[in-house]
Amino acid sequence: MPEGADIPRFLLSDGKVSQKLTPKKVVTLENLMAAYFNSLPAGAVEESTIQGMRIHERHLCRLLGATFPIQSLAPADLQRYVDARSREPGIRGRKVTPTTIKKALVTLKTAWNWAVKVGMLQGKFPNDGLRYAKSKERPVFQTWEEIERQIKRRGLSEVEQADLWDCLFLTLPRIAEMLEEVRTRARQPFIYPMFVFAAHTGARRSEIVRCRLSDVDLEAGVVTIRERKRDHSRTTTRRVPISPFLKTVLSDWLTNGHPGGDVLFCHRLEVARSKTNRKEIVPLTRDEMHDHLRRTLAGSRWGKLRGWHCLRHSFASNCAAKGIDQRIINSWMGHQTEEMVRRYRHLIPNQAQSAMEIVFGGGTQTCDASLAKV
Repeated sequence: MPEGADIPRFLLSDGKVSQKLTPKKVVTLENLMAAYFNSLPAGAVEESTIQGMRIHERHLCRLLGATFPIQSLAPADLQRYVDARSREPGIRGRKVTPTTIKKALVTLKTAWNWAVKVGMLQGKFPNDGLRYAKSKERPVFQTWEEIERQIKRRGLSEVEQADLWDCLFLTLPRIAEMLEEVRTRARQPFIYPMFVFAAHTGARRSEIVRCRLSDVDLEAGVVTIRERKRDHSRTTTRRVPISPFLKTVLSDWLTNGHPGGDVLFCHRLEVARSKTNRKEIVPLTRDEMHDHLRRTLAGSRWGKLRGWHCLRHSFASNCAAKGIDQRIINSWMGHQTEEMVRRYRHLIPNQAQSAMEIVFGGGTQTCDASLAKV
């Protein structure tokens, strides 16, 4: 039988092949991922998202094999990957979480579905029935005082303490204290207004990077946030009111410190204490933003803030604590999962207590005589 021939067709034709047969090219895992990434139009996917998908690709190739024939992928292969990853070390001495494992499989499924559309592969992605280790729900957001009380009362390990500080939200007085310290410690003129912007709008780090001068309307008192997560097929926006304090800080930054150009937060061309030479004013990168946060807060009590996300969920938590309608909070925050909303919903004042009083009343309860006999 000729190499690459279809066996049933060869037998039904009495061993006669009317046309030259060429063997089908085997698509490997490595080939699939390379083809998928090469197919992405410029700007179609966030660079940070691509970086994460590249990390997933490395783990998949490492455990399944770069030359794995992807068309033969079966649930057993994916389960083998899940089991192997779940035994590997993650952050803070723990094993890799099911959430992290699922993200890698989402990357592979995305590439698979693209390959089916272009005729590179056939069939449905075989991820039905996969079993994962049981995961824990993330704790609700808590104040500085609540976290310190838990650490003191429960004698938690360093890992457990770090998990709690991940759930920190800053109350309004704490935010004011932190911003004042940032103002005195900031090494670059854009750092303080950038911190205030994050704390008073709830914008993500990547959204702050994308902000332009044209997005800020001080007269109307509103800032337009350029989104990427709410709709992956297009760039969307949301509008957030500018607080009086943020308006004052931005006015001062734009009048007395901004180096020019249309980027809202940026370095001057010549930066003190920096070896970086810039030929034009460009936006900060996400890594530069993280570095500025860590450097600015290092050595202070605010060094416990683990990233810009703390200011984002502090914004949402304070809105909830003031009783702002959840629909308004969602419109200001943009894309939010139900899990995230649950983490700060307990901060809405008096609602839970009022609901309990509806059931049992607000005064001292006495035992009904007829029930006491039961």
